[in-house]
Amino acid sequence: MATPLRIEELRTRAAPLDMTSDQFRSLGHDLVDRIADFLTSVPTHPVTRAESPEQVRAALAANRMLPEEGGDPQALLRDTAALLFEHSLFNGHPRFFGYITSSAAPIGMLADLLASAVNANVGAWKLSPMATEIEAQVIRWLAQFIGYPADCGGLLLSGGNMANLTCFLAARAAQADWDIRRQGVAGGPRLCIYASTETHTWLQKAADLTGLGTEAIHWIDGQPMDLENLQVRYRQDVKEGHRPFLVVGSAGTVSTGAVDPLQDLAEFCQEHKLWFHVDGAYGAFASGLAGAPPELKGLESADSVAVDPHKWLYSPLEAGCALVRNPSTLRNAFSYHPSYYNFDGQGLNYYDIGPQNSRGFRALKVWLALQHAGAVGYRKMIQDDIALARYLYDLAVDHPELEAITHHLSITTLRYVPQELPAGLGLEQTEEYLNELNERLLDAIEKSGDAFVSNAVIAGKYALRFCIVNFRTSTKDIEAMPQLVARLGRQLHAELASSIAKIIESVPEKR
Repeated sequence: MATPLRIEELRTRAAPLDMTSDQFRSLGHDLVDRIADFLTSVPTHPVTRAESPEQVRAALAANRMLPEEGGDPQALLRDTAALLFEHSLFNGHPRFFGYITSSAAPIGMLADLLASAVNANVGAWKLSPMATEIEAQVIRWLAQFIGYPADCGGLLLSGGNMANLTCFLAARAAQADWDIRRQGVAGGPRLCIYASTETHTWLQKAADLTGLGTEAIHWIDGQPMDLENLQVRYRQDVKEGHRPFLVVGSAGTVSTGAVDPLQDLAEFCQEHKLWFHVDGAYGAFASGLAGAPPELKGLESADSVAVDPHKWLYSPLEAGCALVRNPSTLRNAFSYHPSYYNFDGQGLNYYDIGPQNSRGFRALKVWLALQHAGAVGYRKMIQDDIALARYLYDLAVDHPELEAITHHLSITTLRYVPQELPAGLGLEQTEEYLNELNERLLDAIEKSGDAFVSNAVIAGKYALRFCIVNFRTSTKDIEAMPQLVARLGRQLHAELASSIAKIIESVPEKR
């Protein structure tokens, strides 16, 4: 039991984590100044210093013990800013082309600070009335932006994996003709899913986590997905007693940005009463743009769509979004009403329509950025990214040492091909050599700090993959890439070809 003296001391409680408004203001102003200077200087930094884990841990002093006594917050913020600014990969750098991670909108950074100040738990309306309504408005705006019905249901999640998983669970509950939430997948026939072999790995995770197992995924060859192969496999599965319930279409694959024939898939699903889901985490935001793949229009017919504002809407991480045509399907998949909740009848409760109960205020950064740029501003930025990716493809076509491989949406793939290849190699050996050369080239580009790219394997070719979802990237950044790739490629080719020539020379000729 607390003593009367102890209780009396707490009348004027001083908590170690609290600050006066003047302290907070001073620290905040100083930190904002540091961040503003950092944002200005980003193009002058290497994209990454490509440090080893040991180097980063040494800078952090990772082995030190938890301090017993607290420290000065000004020094902590100053030192932490230095750690992050000096030992991070900068996806806001104009020459960051790896994966589908965008540069963060400055207003989104400020929005995260504001959201943290209110610290709303956007799980129940009663706990977060304004935050809940802002998120609901964001859902309508995102649907409107991609041409999806604005009266759909939806919610924000951490990213594409969770957005797609949420739609997957809605589909599973809606399509099973038994009480799958109570009985599980063992309560009925074997469920199965159809998807292209290029579909993101969220699908394996979803099949695994929901108890279907990855064998429930019936991969359809072809990229884009081949509709005839899908029809053949569907008929075979029905004959064998499977219960098909879901077709997944990609609106912009991770490797190349290719788009599946979404309208054809939608019609197939309508004919066979299957749930049609579109993974539009990346490419859905290009829907409706001049020059965008016409296949994107098919996402309007989907039962559900996943999109990621932290990809092509340039929102700071994390911000994914699940959109579902029929709002009740989310409630049917997730709703439980424990006795310790007293939130019924008080507006939309997001815990009722998604996997999380406690939820952060992710919507604010998306909501503010949508208003800051407007739909017109966003369409222009996305169109610019696509144009720059196409420009890089054209430059690669014209370069004597580069092979342009693909261009879809804002992703271009290419590889370095020396003008003179090592003598004595057959066709298969030549391809193996080029794959090894370009794999080493990817590592060399990263270590140079001049750019950051990722890779794709296309028809057996190891390619350098440039993805542009970056409003800071300009023409001059794109024009520097062929020179960089060719210069580093020549250096590696000289080293690698020399060693291969020695190996070939050492093999005695067959008599």
